[in-house]
Amino acid sequence: MNLSPEEKQIGKDNFNEAVGTTRRDFLKGTVLAGAAAGVSMGSMYFGYGPKIDDRLRVAILGTGDEGGVLIGALNPDYIDVRAIADIRPYSIYRAFHGDWESPGAHTARKGLMEVYGWKTEDEARKQVKVYEGDKGSYQTLLDDPDLDIEAVIIAMPLHLHDAAAIHAMRKGKHVLTEKLMAHSVAQCKEMGRVAAATNRILAVGHQRHYSILYDNAVDQIRRGLVGNVHHVRAQWHRANMPGNDSWQPPLPEAADYSLVDFEAALKTAGADPRTRQALAKAHPLYSQLRSFKNRLAAAKGAEIDEWKNRVSQVEAQLKDATVNAEAFGYTAKTLPGGYQRSPLEELIRWRLFERTGGGLMVELGSHQLDATSIFITAQRPDGKKVQPLTVVGVGGRSIFPADREVDDHVYCTFEFPGTGYYMDATNREVADPNKKIGVTYSSINGNGFGGWGEIVFGTEGTLILDQEQDAMLFKGGNTSTKISVKQTGSGPAMDTYETGGGANAALAQAATPTNVSRGYTEEMEHWAWCIRNPAPDHQPHCRPEIALGDAVIALTSNLAIAKGERIEFKPEWFDIASDETPEGTKPRAAAEIT
Repeated sequence: MNLSPEEKQIGKDNFNEAVGTTRRDFLKGTVLAGAAAGVSMGSMYFGYGPKIDDRLRVAILGTGDEGGVLIGALNPDYIDVRAIADIRPYSIYRAFHGDWESPGAHTARKGLMEVYGWKTEDEARKQVKVYEGDKGSYQTLLDDPDLDIEAVIIAMPLHLHDAAAIHAMRKGKHVLTEKLMAHSVAQCKEMGRVAAATNRILAVGHQRHYSILYDNAVDQIRRGLVGNVHHVRAQWHRANMPGNDSWQPPLPEAADYSLVDFEAALKTAGADPRTRQALAKAHPLYSQLRSFKNRLAAAKGAEIDEWKNRVSQVEAQLKDATVNAEAFGYTAKTLPGGYQRSPLEELIRWRLFERTGGGLMVELGSHQLDATSIFITAQRPDGKKVQPLTVVGVGGRSIFPADREVDDHVYCTFEFPGTGYYMDATNREVADPNKKIGVTYSSINGNGFGGWGEIVFGTEGTLILDQEQDAMLFKGGNTSTKISVKQTGSGPAMDTYETGGGANAALAQAATPTNVSRGYTEEMEHWAWCIRNPAPDHQPHCRPEIALGDAVIALTSNLAIAKGERIEFKPEWFDIASDETPEGTKPRAAAEIT
């Protein structure tokens, strides 16, 4: 993941060459033609319908950061958003207008108005029923007999996933919930049991299952281009530091403090830079609002609308001070070290606390261990998902102060069964205990070197997935040597050559990050299509039994870190029907779950 531009180009060229010799050749024709005609790339690639004549009527529960990403990825040909629910004014604003914090943020979070072509928020609210303020709970939305919806998308804090999903399915709604499936393995199993009992489709948002980039990478492994996989290294490194942490957004000001008060304090401070900097640090939202208003006053032309939106967004963020978070179950707590956390802080910064979030392994590591298990599964002839054997981990809070409960650094080592480890498909009898695949994972703050991605080490080649944007394939461990793939009667043959070429120019164009999504759009399209086209084999790629496995890995890793123990995974943990869980909590039977 820390390659030179020249090395990256060698790997990307090689990946495109390798892809072009497989069944993926149809990308050069069918998919590119479909994309040119405005047809969903995902539908052409994964084989589901290009649209839904009767669009799925959906409500979105939670429109914060991740909910905004899902809204931005919606395809109106599949999804008809009829309602949204959120208790934060800031989230409701961004649901309609998108996120104007930066150009990149707006690209990811376009907002309902842009997605559906509505000109004003008033026009949008005529199409979308809004549950907000003291009526912004998911229960209020789901219990409304006048709301005409068939399904919900859940993007609320982790601790609410199971309750909201079960409530929705008991109301007859299909569900797509963001990852992780739930806060505990017992909760995950209960969700899966209710989905089966109610005959509702439950999908979980591990979007790499719908990434064309990752699917092609898996195909390279399946075809033997890297040989036998024996090690996978994954990481997610971020440069977050105290005072600049994406998981710790600024809290709204107290009700008795205003922009007028901030301006007065600045006037008193005069030109003293230290005092002005201290004021800006103490009141970041008012400092930002003041700056944006000054930019708006000086703006011209198209910039005026941009700065109007940015001013309005900060004003909406300040309105979060009106939320009675305690009424929605959020709690105050004194953390070790004496830090006083309010209910509103637990709501806004939920990822930082044990009751509401799951830390780095849940939020980031779950994606990459999901990808790792997909890579290792690609070597199994029966396609049955491979589960890990053991995990050992360490973690700690080495950079941030005691204003959180989750670790800011985690390091885990896993053992997975490799080819030849098991005697047969039962995953019970061991043939060769040496045939293991080592997987190492690190997620840190304070230094973003290398970003995020996965490296698959095989006996014949190395496959690198870099930040969900690039896939690179090299012969052995030599990043200066490219692999040429030739299709023969006995399968692909590999040799090296020094110069790249454009043998698959059309495919290379199709596989660039600007043309292939990270999978959010495809996961929602396919979920909607499966609901509209019910059949036993029409199931989401990340259905309950798959998502349960990802949850078991992430949550057991947290246990290993907390206990300082090496934990052996039990097959029963991955079985929805089994009552065994790593945390020791017995899940309820479907009939007992309401």
